Amino acid sequence: MDQSILFKPLKMGDVELPNRICMAALTRQRCESKDLVPTDMIIEYYGLRAEAGFILTECVPISQRSLAFPGEPGIYTKEQVEGWKKVVDKVHSKGGRIYAQVWHAGRASLSTLQDGLEIWGPSPIKIRGIHRRGLTEHEVPHEMTIEEIQEVIQQFRQAAENCKEAGFDGVELHGAHGYIIDQFLRDSSNQRTDEYGGSVENRSKLCLQVIDEFINVFGRGRVGIKISPVGRLNDQYDSDPLKLYTYLVKELEKKKIAFIEVKDDNDPANLFDFGYPSSKEQIPDLFDVFRPLFSGILLANNQYTPTTAIEGIEKGKFDAVTFGRLFISNPDLVERVRNGYELNTNWDVDTFYTKGIKGYLDYPLYSQQQQK
Repeated sequence: MDQSILFKPLKMGDVELPNRICMAALTRQRCESKDLVPTDMIIEYYGLRAEAGFILTECVPISQRSLAFPGEPGIYTKEQVEGWKKVVDKVHSKGGRIYAQVWHAGRASLSTLQDGLEIWGPSPIKIRGIHRRGLTEHEVPHEMTIEEIQEVIQQFRQAAENCKEAGFDGVELHGAHGYIIDQFLRDSSNQRTDEYGGSVENRSKLCLQVIDEFINVFGRGRVGIKISPVGRLNDQYDSDPLKLYTYLVKELEKKKIAFIEVKDDNDPANLFDFGYPSSKEQIPDLFDVFRPLFSGILLANNQYTPTTAIEGIEKGKFDAVTFGRLFISNPDLVERVRNGYELNTNWDVDTFYTKGIKGYLDYPLYSQQQQK
């Protein structure tokens, strides 16, 4: 298959991407201390992948209360900003581009992961099942007041300013996977009766207000969002995702942001015993819906391969792909695809969220493999 389309440059808002092999945000939890400052190991990890069309960082929390995973580098203290500067400088020194995925966990956390702080959410509805990292049942979140919502919006604004100070090329709002933006969007988690609940317009309000703050800091050409309209992670469901996300994407189009990253979920019916329908039963093809609504860059995400990426781009369904696990086990993924080298698909799931170098910095480059 002709791979040249993956290496056709792409203008994404204000930024020129040299290729369409982009790196997805990947939670790795490699901070070794409670200050959550990026370490030398994290600097090296991102630097090795600088050839990507652009890099999305792991989700960076905006406050102590936004944490959900141990060891996740933050963006809310001066020391964290200085740590991220070193990461950004490393990527830029290799000619790369790097965006921060900015994030608040909302109800998808535990008070024990937030130094005892009460978890917040749109409504007092807990996630069913066990927290993926804390290995204990989820807690019922505190229903946020209007004042607390405004506080979080300002924390997102400050995080964007911190990202700009750190030198990031742009920011992506994490609006997927059942975290706070997604919690406000979907009606399984948002049952408010005020201006932030009820109608699709009201449930989209927080998301759009945060996007406005990001635009005020970075400009619309350096702002994007990730969405997962039919994903079930963290007990998420909407009774009419087509109506909700048609409205949201139309509003994002009005704001002329640079990109929307779409998680192309294919969850089966009754996943996790939640009783929800399958993803494709709700919206069979997300890109058939969103492509006509959005003139910016559409990024596809979720278990794509170079082959399926080429097929989708050639059909005009999306413009580029964010690869996750392939970038974990192939730090030189772009070079491998360019030269037709074999891809390493032997990633070690057991080391995705652990400490240390194993499963993080020990995947060899293709050139190193050949020397053995």
